[in-house]
Order: sequence, then structure tokens, then C-alpha cells
Amino acid sequence: MSEKKQKRAAAAAKGKSSAEETRFLRGDIGVDGEKIEEELSEEEVDRQKAVEELARGRTYLGREFLTWLLWRTNSATTLIAVDDEPLTGLFVSRVTLRGLAGDATELVARGAGAPYSKIVRGAIRSGLLVHVGRVRFSHAERLYEVTLDAEHLRLRSAQIPKVLSEEEDDRIAERLYLAEKLSEIVDLCFRAFLEVRTSKRWRKDVVPEMLAWLDG
Repeated sequence: MSEKKQKRAAAAAKGKSSAEETRFLRGDIGVDGEKIEEELSEEEVDRQKAVEELARGRTYLGREFLTWLLWRTNSATTLIAVDDEPLTGLFVSRVTLRGLAGDATELVARGAGAPYSKIVRGAIRSGLLVHVGRVRFSHAERLYEVTLDAEHLRLRSAQIPKVLSEEEDDRIAERLYLAEKLSEIVDLCFRAFLEVRTSKRWRKDVVPEMLAWLDG
């Protein structure tokens, strides 16, 4: 081997040795140069799988709930009774639909009547479900607005009715009451959905009615 080739080989070996040393110090490889695989116990693996499945299940159930709520609010009829007062709802502004593959398939519709548009109904008919929507609830002559996210059913950007109390302490108490009432309204709607979702009425009555609405 020529002297020039020997120098090249030595430089390459030095570079490789330096890179391996760095990886070893980071804990990426062992003393034998083989990659270290982080081993989890069976219990930890099962726990991770359970958490992932639970998150997916909650998200999908949340999408079914929001899609059911969109259908129910389309007719402008009473959703449920809260404190013996009728509750109605209306999707406003923007709505986001997603497919089973998460972010792989998505449709975003904007506009006052967009949530109930033919495009959105067609997307739901093809398999997408409502993932995010802004809903205006009307209850006891009060209006609430909130963005509902199917991911763990989070409430975002909530707007409560105007506070009428004059004293500061009373105003704070009234704000808290109205915020809690909005949370209660969403919870009660979700319970109403679960009740019908787990009953025989879901396949017998609700699904055919929803399909008829989607086909318009």
C-alpha cells in the first residue's frame, strides 16, 4: 500500500474511532460497538399500550360525540333539559373534521353556515368525524360559546354570558358560576350522548336518522 493510501486509511479509522467514542459517551452504543436497545419491562410496555389505546379511544369517542351533537343541533330543537330549562345549541364559525388515521385526513370548513354545509355532510358520509367545533349554547336566556376539542374533550376559548353583578366580589362569584355552568352543560350533553350510544336505539334509530340527514 502506498504511503498516501496509508494516510487516508489512518484518517478514516481515526474519524470512525472518534465518532464511536462520541456515541459511546452518549450511551448509544456499548463497549462492543453495538447499539444499545432500551429494554422496558412487560409491565411498562403494557402500561404504554394501555395509555395509547385509551387516548385513541377517547379521541374517537369525542369525535363521535361532536358529530352526533352537530346532527342534533341541525334541527334547532331542545338538546336536553338543564335545571328544568331547555338547552339548544348551534355550531358556528369553523369546524375541523378528521379521519381514523388522525392527521392523515382532514377537512376544515369556515363560515357561519359551514358546519351544516353539504361539503361537511358529504365528508362525514365518507368517514370523517368532527374533531374540533365551536358551539353556541342557549340556556335560560343566556348564551355561552365554547370550542370543543375531541382530544380528551377539552374546552377552549370559552365565552360566558355578560356578568350583571356590580360588586367586584359578586362579579367574581358570578363568573365562576357561569364557567361552572358551561362545563356542566357540556358534561350533561356528553352523558346524553353516552346514554344513547350504548343503547339499542343507536343502531336502530339514531344511525339511520343521521344517515338520512347526511344524504340530505
